[in-house]
Amino acid sequence: MNFSFVKKAIALAAVTCCAPMVFAQQSSVQLYGIVDAAVRHTNNEGANKGSKTQMIGGGMSQSRWGINVTEDLGGGLAAIANVEARFLTDSGESASTNFFQQSWVGLRSKSFGQVTMGRQYNMLFDLVTSTYASFPYSPYMEAYKPEIGMSMGARASNMIKYVAEFGPVRGGLQYSFDENNTFDKVGAAVSTGGAIKTAGGYLRYSQSGISAGAGYLTTTLPAGTKVDAWSLGGSYRVGNLYLNAGYGLNKRKDNYPAPAQGGAFDQGILNAYWTGSSNGGFSAGDANKRQMYKVGAGYQVTPQVNIGAHYYHAKQSGSGTGNFNGKADFIVAVADYAFSKRTDAYVAIDHTKVSGGNSMNLDANGATKRTGFTVGLRHRF
Repeated sequence: MNFSFVKKAIALAAVTCCAPMVFAQQSSVQLYGIVDAAVRHTNNEGANKGSKTQMIGGGMSQSRWGINVTEDLGGGLAAIANVEARFLTDSGESASTNFFQQSWVGLRSKSFGQVTMGRQYNMLFDLVTSTYASFPYSPYMEAYKPEIGMSMGARASNMIKYVAEFGPVRGGLQYSFDENNTFDKVGAAVSTGGAIKTAGGYLRYSQSGISAGAGYLTTTLPAGTKVDAWSLGGSYRVGNLYLNAGYGLNKRKDNYPAPAQGGAFDQGILNAYWTGSSNGGFSAGDANKRQMYKVGAGYQVTPQVNIGAHYYHAKQSGSGTGNFNGKADFIVAVADYAFSKRTDAYVAIDHTKVSGGNSMNLDANGATKRTGFTVGLRHRF
């Protein structure tokens, strides 16, 4: 028997079997998530302007689970991927039509930044949550989040995103494909898959407790309507105190002569961005411009107790009838108690007031004021 050949065969088999183990040591897979449930009470709700008490599947945060993957490719290069699903804790149902609210893959380099492809957060959401978020321990309150209405849906599908960071400066660019999700000449939808074309970017600075930045996003809706969106603001942290302020603008630019049905379809998409129970149900109608100013503060009272309050003022204009021209004021205050690094309880109060045109209502019942109380429990893993 050729013992030399046997030794070589054994050595080759050992290397082959161990190779996956070697590569596995250079990779990491992280499972993470949030489970949040709350009881919320509101007044002036429903047809008779009565009160409503309900359990909601996310008061401070939307419940979710996700997987982060990182693989070291050597030379300072890494492969990265993420999938994240959102759900409602109270019912166990999916929180949106997109089962995965994030689903992307990309490459990250220490020298040139990172490029990712798939469904992911847009530039406006990235900028606000990282630079002048409403609350220092949570970017916003899920049950009451007027600022999200200014972020053009917060996410986009079919997106290519580039982000680079150099010292205290970070910048990002995005582009998403509409994939022929447009209207034909007679105003019939070619596709209702939800693909919308976007392009934009942001630039931010953060150092020594001071953060500031500005971002821009242009969105082309299926019938050709374009919406320009801007956001800028900053925050300051000193000791246990957190201060922040920001401004957002959404401006619709119609693409005439757009098919009538297509124009209505586009307006429906924009209305979905601008309205909803979580931001007070601020009616959009045929208005084509909305601005929002925000200012807030937070304070870490003890290692366990954090309090914060935020005020938003919105202006709406461009309504052809004038019925939807007006303004809205939003106030929210939250106290949070941390049982541990992973589990916390919170109580919040919020108030909404709208005024102006005849149709400036919170919903079909004609209410112009609403107050809400939320008490919840959140666990992060």
